[in-house]
Order: sequence, then structure tokens, then C-alpha cells
Amino acid sequence: MAQSHSDANRIFIAGAGIGGLTAALCLSRRSRAVTVIEQASELRPVGSGLQLPPNTMQVLRDLGLEDALLPHVAAPRAIEVMTWRSDTPVAEIPLGKIAEERYGAPYLVIHRADLQGVLLKAARASAGITLRLGTRLRAAAQSADAIKLELEHAAEDTDPDTPLDHDTGAALIGADGVWSTVRRRIMGLRAAAFSGRTAYRAVIPASEVPERWRNVTGLWLGPRAHVVHYPVAGGERFNLVALVEEDWQEEAWSGPADRSALLDRFRDWPGSCRELLSLPSSWLKWALCSMDPGTSWVDGRFALLGDAAHAMLPFAAQGAAMAIEDAEALARHLDQGASDVPRALRAYEAERQDRAERVMRLARSNDRIYHMSGPLALARDLVMRSLPSERLLARLDWLYGWRPPGA
Repeated sequence: MAQSHSDANRIFIAGAGIGGLTAALCLSRRSRAVTVIEQASELRPVGSGLQLPPNTMQVLRDLGLEDALLPHVAAPRAIEVMTWRSDTPVAEIPLGKIAEERYGAPYLVIHRADLQGVLLKAARASAGITLRLGTRLRAAAQSADAIKLELEHAAEDTDPDTPLDHDTGAALIGADGVWSTVRRRIMGLRAAAFSGRTAYRAVIPASEVPERWRNVTGLWLGPRAHVVHYPVAGGERFNLVALVEEDWQEEAWSGPADRSALLDRFRDWPGSCRELLSLPSSWLKWALCSMDPGTSWVDGRFALLGDAAHAMLPFAAQGAAMAIEDAEALARHLDQGASDVPRALRAYEAERQDRAERVMRLARSNDRIYHMSGPLALARDLVMRSLPSERLLARLDWLYGWRPPGA
């Protein structure tokens, strides 16, 4: 039998990923009732590592999650930058205590599943958050005063004649990732597009990795490719990512990778890099998709957050960070403008869009810089060698030094 629920003040969030769960927690702290709709019936540990720079930690700390995160994170001493010609660093960007003193919060790295697990546990402990797993958003409409949603069970064996659930609330937030249903079907916006870049990812025991790499983030630059690696899972695991320019000729956007073909792609790189890439017995690959700046995130009582709003290349390590910053701003504006939800959502977009798009442009610039070859790469390396390490870090003060207003 179909169910119908009405709560004029409830905020609905599509997507129980990092952005969606963080938004739910930020809203719940401000006494807003929240329902999170998630198509998956179970949130399984998927994905690989991600970075939690100081701007991210400001929000997670304010949510009271830092202690819960600490067993799962690693704190790299620095970012060591090498090239495909040599394993001798051309630059070292200090992190650790230097970054924490500079920005007021640490620079950490974590496995995506561990971060999602901490957020999910906190959401389940919050009386103001309702989690509806195994639920698909079928349709949504809005009026001047409310939104109306049609929801269905997402299980493949669900009887197609099962009646839909109908819910009414104050706003619908699309935090449902790159392939956002809210973005494409509800708001009618252009979907993300393949960037011509593929990420090959693997996670292995840290005990298999040479000691040199266990307390740093490594970044290797080369023609049409680069490699990133760092410890995760409290230092017990090691995350490896190889990012290459290539065509994607497969129907699915992710899947198992050809290990031998990947290793052949890096056959001319330094031995220590090739040694790391040879450690995993298998790899997975993802097509990297992104959006162009300049599209709207808000339509009345509908709004987008994180990758659904501004999917970006991962070459600034800020995708999750921008979603978490979005979540804080969204909750703050909905709290301050509770009497006029559309206006509050427009204020959220006005605050966040320029910053998110600046990060999108940084990621695209890094793509070009990281993948240089020939004389341009030599010039790049010369400049990086000439700059003091703390000056390299200072160039990112605008990014890492962000704090929520009033913090």
C-alpha cells in the first residue's frame, strides 16, 4: 500500500555519500528534520583513498567527528613531487605540524569507505535524520510552498505494480554524485562528460611498501600521466592511483583494469615508481568525468551539492572537500533563511559557486601542468626546484585556509 507523508519543514537529500551525509549532519545540528534517500540497500565499503585537507577538517571537527576519524587516518609529513625521469624529488610541500599550525587544522588522508562509515554512524545516532536505504527517487515537483516526491523501492525484484510512496517537504538536495538523478531528471541540467582521463586505483597492505613512502604523499609527474600514492587506514593500507590520458571505449564507466597494460604504460618511468605500481595483483579503473563551470545549482526548492553540482577532475584532491564545504554552507543558509527556502538556497549558491569553480579551474590547470612534456616540463621542474618549500604551500593558502564564516 502506498504511503504518504507530509512535513513542511523536512529537507530531503538524495544520496548517502560523503556530501549527503555531511549535509544531513550539519542540518540536524541546526534542528532541521532530514530524510536521506539512497538507492543502494546497503552502503558497502567501496572506492579508494581521499585527502582531508585543513579546510575539510574545519567542518568535520565542528561536527565533533575528529576523534572518530583519527583511528582511520594517516597524517603525511609532506607531499614529495617527482617526475618520470627520476625518483629524486623536484619539490617537497610540507604538511604535518607546519600545515596544522598554518591553517589551524591537520592535513589527513583516509579511505573513502572509512570516512563514509564515520559519517553514517553519526547520522544513525542522530534523532533528526531518517535514512531510507534501498529507495529510489522516481519524480519530484515543487510549488511556491513545498516539494512533492515520488519514491519507489530500488530492489531489482520489486513488483512493478507496487504503489509509490509520496512525501512532502521543504526542499530537495541532490547530493547523488556525478550521475545525479536530481541534476539530470529533476532539474533538466546537462550531465557530466568524460574528460579523456582514466584513474587506475588499488589499495594494498602498507607492509608491502618501501619505508620511504609510508609517511608521505607521493606525486609523480609525466607526459600524459601522473601517479599519486599515500597511506590510509591508520597507516595499515596504502592507496595507489595512476591517472592517464586515454580514450574510454567501454560501456561501463568503471571496472577491472588490465594490469599488464597499465605497467607497460609506465615502463619508462623510474624503477621505484614502477616497483610501487607492480605491487597490486589487480587494479580497478574509473572514467573521470567533469562538468564545465557556470551552470546553475538551484531551481526554486531544488538544489545541488558536491559532484552533482560541480564534478571536477581529482587533480586538486578537493572533490570531497568541496562537497563537505557545500554541506556546511547549505545547512547554515537554510537555518538562517528558514522562512524563505528558495532565497536561502540562492544565497547558498551565491556563496559557494565562485569558490567551487575556482577549484575546478585549479584542477584543470594541474592536469595541464602535471602532464607536460619536453621543454615545458623542464621549465616546470626548474621553477619547482627554485621555490622554497613553504612558499609552495603558501600558494594554496586561499584553499586550505578556508574556514566556515564565524569559525
